[in-house]
Amino acid sequence: MKRILFSLAMALVAITGFSQKYALIDTRYILDKLPEYKQAQKSLDSIAADWQKDIDTKQATLDKMYKDYDAEQVMLSDELKKKREDQLYNKEKELRDLQRKRFGFEGDLFKKRQELVKPIQDRVYNAVQRISVARGYDLVLDKSEGITVIFADPKLDKSEDVLKELGVK
Repeated sequence: MKRILFSLAMALVAITGFSQKYALIDTRYILDKLPEYKQAQKSLDSIAADWQKDIDTKQATLDKMYKDYDAEQVMLSDELKKKREDQLYNKEKELRDLQRKRFGFEGDLFKKRQELVKPIQDRVYNAVQRISVARGYDLVLDKSEGITVIFADPKLDKSEDVLKELGVK
């Protein structure tokens, strides 16, 4: 998707002539320089590690239940086998549901990331917008993720200017 947008943007620049002003930024570089982003990322990593540890513990318990069942199933009646299989199925479903709830699409980690990181990303976007309006840029490209830049004159990279606008040295 970003390649398509990049191609369209470059075609637009070519069609309208080179009188347009454009700039490149690297949002990954900018975000990595922001202390509040680093703190948010550290917090997210800690939360994810705790949740993963809980899931790993539950997985170990489930694995032990399966191992015990395999060892005992020859001695169990059909009724007890069915009961244990139901227990195993329910534990496994519970574990998968927990994994989905914590790490799935729009799960707890996604929501926490939105809560912690989105305001920082919005600040960067607003800083880019202010710089773009003030300096008359017609186009600002982000080279951090997905857009391949084969050559970029370093003087076009305005990442340091965005950091200055955000008050970061």
